[in-house]
Amino acid sequence: LLGGRTCDVYFSEYGYWENIPWSVWDYSIGGYQVIKKWLSYRERDITGRSLTPDEVRHAAETARSLTRLVLLGPDLNANYQAAKLNSVPLGEAQAALSFGDC
Repeated sequence: LLGGRTCDVYFSEYGYWENIPWSVWDYSIGGYQVIKKWLSYRERDITGRSLTPDEVRHAAETARSLTRLVLLGPDLNANYQAAKLNSVPLGEAQAALSFGDC
């Protein structure tokens, strides 16, 4: 699921994360690569400083979370399909509700 391709992601002249799975680096939400977008707002040219240790830890944890999402992808998709197949159209669901004396 993670694929065989990895990349090194540099967050400073000296610091980088090694062997980030390409599927994690390329993971997009709303059309944006999550890690790349997050780092782009923290470039030295924009902030005037290097990443703080807390920011480095946060980005590393984000990469770990995205890795978990990539690995869970097939199960999440299967659960979605099962829920979709077993759903009740809204009109039928409302008709089946009974509120008693409310």
